Amino acid sequence: MYLHLGQSEVVPARTIVGIFDLDITSQSKITRTFLTESEKNKLVINVSDELPKSFVVCDDCGRKKVYISQLSSSTLQKRAMSSTFDRSDT
Repeated sequence: MYLHLGQSEVVPARTIVGIFDLDITSQSKITRTFLTESEKNKLVINVSDELPKSFVVCDDCGRKKVYISQLSSSTLQKRAMSSTFDRSDT
């Protein structure tokens, strides 16, 4: 199955490492460093034309990708936990 992150971006469920609230986690120096380094290494994909609210870390064959989304982390988590999102199918 897939998780819709906003705009027209979807990611395979099996690749999701975590869904994070941007406001809360960006207060941490470690998270800011992670996001800065990810951006420098061109691993950040912005799927939002609006104010970003969350980011999703995915691991696709050992390569991390960070998706910035305008959707809140709680919305993405609800989608991920809904009955239509079944990790066993991936």
